[in-house]
Amino acid sequence: MKRLLQPFVLIVTAILAVGYAYVALRLGSGLWDRLALAIPFLLVWIVPVVYWSGDREGGGRLDEALHVASYLSMAWLSFLVVLTLARDALLLVTVWAPASAPYLMLRQLGTTLVYVGSFVALIVGALVALRGPHIRRIDIPIEDLHPDLEGFRIAQISDLHVGLTIRRRYVERVVELTESLGADVIALTGDIVDGSVPVLAAHVAPLRRLTTVPTFFILGNHDCYSGAAQWIAHFRSMGMRVLLNSNEVMQRGKARLLIGGVVDPALRMSNPGVEPRADQAAAGAGDAALRVLLAHNPKLAPLGARAGFDLQLSGHTHAGQFFPWTLAVRLVHAPHVAGLSREGRMWVYVSAGTGTWGPPVRFGTRPELTLVRLVAVAGKS
Repeated sequence: MKRLLQPFVLIVTAILAVGYAYVALRLGSGLWDRLALAIPFLLVWIVPVVYWSGDREGGGRLDEALHVASYLSMAWLSFLVVLTLARDALLLVTVWAPASAPYLMLRQLGTTLVYVGSFVALIVGALVALRGPHIRRIDIPIEDLHPDLEGFRIAQISDLHVGLTIRRRYVERVVELTESLGADVIALTGDIVDGSVPVLAAHVAPLRRLTTVPTFFILGNHDCYSGAAQWIAHFRSMGMRVLLNSNEVMQRGKARLLIGGVVDPALRMSNPGVEPRADQAAAGAGDAALRVLLAHNPKLAPLGARAGFDLQLSGHTHAGQFFPWTLAVRLVHAPHVAGLSREGRMWVYVSAGTGTWGPPVRFGTRPELTLVRLVAVAGKS
């Protein structure tokens, strides 16, 4: 009972209760319809209340099935509520002409169209997500770039979320695509896993193949939730260079390139007092021709800009992953939501994510494997 009174649980319960009351009133035509509509809302409620805020870890087949059903229900209900709102808005617009064909069609077929549209959106979104990432090529114009860094390529994998729905086969596909890019450096910018080392070690194992070139890893919030210390040790054992408010300097011809990485704020959960420190990640930069910062959360961009970095690579937002969250994410993360933007003189690139979190659904976004290329532009005279 005490768990049910936690603020987080009360907020989740209230939001779901309001959502259910709305769709049950607007779509349900009887008791059985409304009881059936309660099932997906209950499935969504179970995971945050029983697993996230409780002491139940899960891991069995029933737990996995409940999680998958809950995540799919999250996506479906998002589409269902939006389409119901859209139908009701159109009914309001046409109510002044009750004998008109649009109004009559919405009254007669509106509920069916809402259900069909929500299921079609769910299926299309799942197909886009499970198809895997496309390669997105981004040129970053750097003023007075050192000639030896012209064309330098960084492959970015972010928000892979290996776990319930992203498994070894998907990871192998990501690795094959990454190998085909011939990048000079590979950056894993956080949220690579959603689960413990013993459960997911076999599924992340293909990533070891990437370490034939310098491969850097930084923590995302989900890596911290999954056991930061254990994953840091595991990724290091795979040959990755883990950056924890630290950096490495690479030599390319006569040019020195600094690659720094900051910890995620979520690390405070297991390491109180530890904060993302871009200044420490820039320490010893000296005469580096270029400074690149890996920071999972793009909200850390002001820290990177103040520390003198030229480029920050981030993830975290998933670009909203699917509608309507593709709009809502802009309220939280603007101006660095997805794609290329600037923080002062520093470039910020935010990946839309290589995998998916929760619902294996993409609608309005696509999973991406990013290839960043440095290109020179003349400085201002």
